[in-house]
Amino acid sequence: MEMENTDQDFNAIVAAYKETMYTICLMYAQDQDEANDMMQEALINLWRAHDSFRGEASLRSWVWRICVNTCVSYERGQRRHRNTLPISVADLMTAQTDDDQQIRLLHDRIHRLRPFDRALVLLWLEELSYQEIGEILGITAQNVGIRLFRIKEQLRRMSNPNTEQ
Repeated sequence: MEMENTDQDFNAIVAAYKETMYTICLMYAQDQDEANDMMQEALINLWRAHDSFRGEASLRSWVWRICVNTCVSYERGQRRHRNTLPISVADLMTAQTDDDQQIRLLHDRIHRLRPFDRALVLLWLEELSYQEIGEILGITAQNVGIRLFRIKEQLRRMSNPNTEQ
């Protein structure tokens, strides 16, 4: 499916994938402001690239790849400039349910993974097939399975303070 360079095509892509794109940004960001900045960058990159979509991959995979690459690049750039620890809105909240706390712990552990591993986990959590994940990340489906196994082991070690990391 070839995309024409029109506002209508771009708006349709954004409408279909904006929630997923923002979820990716949140996974890479330190706080909501940074997620918003990443989302803006991802939308700019999507706009610049949307007329070059050739249909070799699914539209969803193509959008994912642009968004993940944007977040990884953004994070690398920010890491060089970051001198202070960001304060998250979640850190300021006093009352949290057990579910909220579990979700936050999982998010914190995932955030400690390398950017590529984080992208892989995020795609898996979105219930994409190994084939789709591999297509987005440029690895084989078999490699996706192997890496996910290793990442799950790494996350288990993070959750057990008695295990060497």
